[in-house]
Amino acid sequence: MSKAPASPGSSFEGQTHVFDLRVYYEDTDAGGIVYYANYLKFAERARTEVLRELGVAQRELMEGEGLAFAVRRCTAEYFAPARLDDELHIHSTICALGAASLDIEQSVRRADGVGELVRLDVKIVVINKSGRASRIPEDIAELLRPYVVHGEGPSSDNEHSVKPYNKKRA
Repeated sequence: MSKAPASPGSSFEGQTHVFDLRVYYEDTDAGGIVYYANYLKFAERARTEVLRELGVAQRELMEGEGLAFAVRRCTAEYFAPARLDDELHIHSTICALGAASLDIEQSVRRADGVGELVRLDVKIVVINKSGRASRIPEDIAELLRPYVVHGEGPSSDNEHSVKPYNKKRA
């Protein structure tokens, strides 16, 4: 598999991947606040960049091996809105790696460090062309293993989790 080029504003900080983006007009509602469903798009982009940063080309995986990563479950907790022109950081931490799935905690934060805006807990599965679960290819699992935060699930207090946005702290 050839190495997928990483995007600017995408890198690992320890075991957590950080993806930077700016909120554009198209991301907001009439009030200039990010429409809630767009956080799912932001998180998807960030997960794609995790794989790119590790050298995994998803198109090659689909075309060559007939495999794709798919969301099986996603929960989102919204603490505060992002607004037009905000710079955001999406932090992605792999909490568990199974034979055919991985659990990722994602946190959307403003670049000014005020606090966590949205937290997503996502289960990703690998599926084949017929839509059935399939094992994660061993070469990809090997790339992911060093970034798994063992024993620290989405609800634990670890160095990657932050307190939700609180205006009193601002």
